[in-house]
Amino acid sequence: MILFSSTVWAILPPIIAIVLALLTKEVYSSLFIGIFSGALLFTGFHPITSIETVFDIMGNKIGGNVDILLFLVFLGIIVALVTKSGASAAYGNWASRTIKSQRGALLATSCLGVLIFVDDYFNCLTVGTVMRPVTDRYKVTRAKLAYIIDATAAPVCIIAPISSWAAAVGSSLPENSQIDGFSLFLKTIPFNFYALFTIIFVLFLIITEIDFSKMKALELSGETGIDESTIEDQETKLGKGKVLDLILPILFLIISCIVAMLYTGGLFQGETIINAFANCSSARSLVLGSFITILFIFVLYIPRKIITFTEFCDCFVKGFKAMTSAIMILCLAWTLSGICNDEYLNIGGFVSSIVNANSFIGSLIPFLFFLIALGLAFSTGTSWGTFGILIPIAIAIFGYGDMLVLSVAAILSGAVCGDHISPISDTTILSSAGAQCNHIVHVSTQIPYAMTVAACCSVGFLAAGLLNSGFIGFLIGFAALLIACAIIYKMNKKPSVSTES
Repeated sequence: MILFSSTVWAILPPIIAIVLALLTKEVYSSLFIGIFSGALLFTGFHPITSIETVFDIMGNKIGGNVDILLFLVFLGIIVALVTKSGASAAYGNWASRTIKSQRGALLATSCLGVLIFVDDYFNCLTVGTVMRPVTDRYKVTRAKLAYIIDATAAPVCIIAPISSWAAAVGSSLPENSQIDGFSLFLKTIPFNFYALFTIIFVLFLIITEIDFSKMKALELSGETGIDESTIEDQETKLGKGKVLDLILPILFLIISCIVAMLYTGGLFQGETIINAFANCSSARSLVLGSFITILFIFVLYIPRKIITFTEFCDCFVKGFKAMTSAIMILCLAWTLSGICNDEYLNIGGFVSSIVNANSFIGSLIPFLFFLIALGLAFSTGTSWGTFGILIPIAIAIFGYGDMLVLSVAAILSGAVCGDHISPISDTTILSSAGAQCNHIVHVSTQIPYAMTVAACCSVGFLAAGLLNSGFIGFLIGFAALLIACAIIYKMNKKPSVSTES
């Protein structure tokens, strides 16, 4: 049963799932086939034992992530309530008067994504819900909207000190580590090339109104990329909500989630704010914050008769239904990640052996960490799991110092990049759900954009390691990004329309 553990065969299940998903455009079956193939490898090709293994892992994963599932359901209810109230329509009407162009709609989307930095799940679904009516009005494809959402979710959270991602990075350090996880995270921010370059690249695409590769082909085809399964019948009657009825619940949700993080981190038991954020239970905090927000919406809407009590209760079912697809994919993605962990096929052990075998090539380590983290996160669909596997290895190699900071920054960059382009990543799935975009369309149109930035990051990390300077590496990587943007602009520049008669 351990014949294929910690070997190159351990990467086969995620590869099967990803290739099938891209070829067939059927996510559920592709994920399950990938999971079952991993279980067959683990059990020595015993079919009954493999089936038992699959559902053992699934049960454990769902049980361990129940807070995330509850948060998704509560957030779906919040979205349904805000939509039913008419507040989203009111915001769309206001935005149509204020935002005058497609560029303005996309800039507003990216700015909202940057502002919601507390958690990527919350970011993906909230930004999509709020901005969908506005971007639809200006004929932005759902694939482009999904990319903007995805590119301002994890890349923003990974450079925000007050976020669930900062806590995840801090918790990835070994228990006996003498290094403060939060301080290490802060030091990596200037060298997190992928996050910083992605934000810059998004602004370039929006300002120049340039598209390329599969996104351009989709734009030219006139298709929208909408996931038809998410489209419901038009509401026959909406409430009389105003823009404030959209803004107040969102603000309350952000504030209540932050307060809940401080609460679960022990602030009210004497911990400092930094320690409270570092030690918080982000998933439980999101559940508490979203549940309290539902109570707040009840108090905000019902006494003012924005919606009736019956309509309020109906939104519970609608909200749950809206999240069903995302929840199903997440459960399967978690299970695939589970079959690849150290108790089963142990992809991490295989990766560790590769890294340790090459650890003598000191100057190439940041570059190697970036590529390995990218591949691992892409294969498993989890950046947090990648942190947990590779950060302890980096600490074991370097102990502490500038090279450790650079190597951890490379791990974070690669993990976010791999997570960004993986069809089985939770944030990629939720970006599709938030934009109501066909998931495979989102993945296939996003990969060329993300890989362009990844190539520039590779140049930056290679230079940083060879020159032993993260700042010089940043400048060289940034120069590579500018060159890439110039080439993309020249090759895809829209021809000017002549005004001569």
